[in-house]
Amino acid sequence: MEKKLFGYPQFDENGEEILTTYDNEYSDMLMDVRVYRMKKDEVRNFRKDDEEMAILLLDGEIRLKWNDQEKTVSRKDVFTDGPYALHVSKNTEVSVTSTKETEILVQCTKNEGEFEPRLYTPEDAPWSYSCVGKFGNTAKRRVNTIFDKDIAPYSNMVLGEVLNDRGNWSGFLPHRHPQPELYYFKFDRPEGFGASFVGDDVFKSVDNSFSAIPGGRLHPQSAAPGFQMYTCWMIRHLDGDPWLQSTRNEDERYLWMHDAQF
Repeated sequence: MEKKLFGYPQFDENGEEILTTYDNEYSDMLMDVRVYRMKKDEVRNFRKDDEEMAILLLDGEIRLKWNDQEKTVSRKDVFTDGPYALHVSKNTEVSVTSTKETEILVQCTKNEGEFEPRLYTPEDAPWSYSCVGKFGNTAKRRVNTIFDKDIAPYSNMVLGEVLNDRGNWSGFLPHRHPQPELYYFKFDRPEGFGASFVGDDVFKSVDNSFSAIPGGRLHPQSAAPGFQMYTCWMIRHLDGDPWLQSTRNEDERYLWMHDAQF
């Protein structure tokens, strides 16, 4: 099966939007990632026999039940509020009930280990600005890391979010790392768009589109002027080679920009 770099998925009649699976054309991502649109009072149950799972609230309100715990969380949208994400290991059943129209993202990967579930809140993953004043302030953006190897050393995944300022770049300077990464995009207006680069390939990023970045490819992206762009970034650690901040290798051709005056 030919591997693809970009995707424009659609929600089916059951409200499921499939991004990557272990056997579709994006199997290089080594993750199963799907988005669900839930109607008010809809219930979805999730349980994986040999996978860890993260359920990220994109917008709306849900009641989460897992083990002997229950929590109701809400998020106006990804541009206004910080994230709630429930992270569980294999054999953990999670019930999600929407108390209003809602979207959730479910990220899974293989993991034979077991760990205690954790519900991450906006206080656990605060937004912080990156690249303020650098490159003519054209790469200023907000970033949060919900969990990575430092936060959850038992996990085989990384989950975080980026908010591009209007017209600005992210993933900049152009950088690469050996681990595969998935970007899922949203825009604050339906006509919003940007550009996503994977090596020498480029595509038009639009609402609910994604880029599937194989290890080793450069992958900056930008938002068009006038539009705020949200990116959910998901990385799969490689066995014996986890993603760390130190594995983010900037392309040496562009390093001069760190000291340049614009």
